[in-house]
Amino acid sequence: MTASNSHRTLSFDLESETYRIKGFNSTQWHITRLAPGDAGPWVLDLQLLLTERAAYRFNLLAGTPRLFVRCGESGGLPRPAAMTASQDVAAAWLDGEHQVLEVEMPLAIQIWLEAYLARHGEAPAEGRKKKRKGAGRAREHSE
Repeated sequence: MTASNSHRTLSFDLESETYRIKGFNSTQWHITRLAPGDAGPWVLDLQLLLTERAAYRFNLLAGTPRLFVRCGESGGLPRPAAMTASQDVAAAWLDGEHQVLEVEMPLAIQIWLEAYLARHGEAPAEGRKKKRKGAGRAREHSE
């Protein structure tokens, strides 16, 4: 297994299930056999970033922490290209109309992520920004 303080190599496989919904076939893809190392048919690096520490903490505090995999454009055959433990990054991928698959985060990755946060500290609390008066609204002009 390739390992560093902020990087892990993970391998996995993809499986599909076809459902019939209201007369139409729909295929849903799932990540299976997620394991450390590069022995699987699909291999990606999970790279942790200091800027995503708050998102990592949020994910770890969830009932079931998840890993997210970007798999190309929505509607196409999945082609895994990137992996993250940040729900914020995954949401940005979805906004870009990418197909994103998720899988339960293995306990070993959760422990490694906790150690990363302990080593680098929690992300600073982001205070809610105050809007400037009139910001985001059309101003009335008297002429």
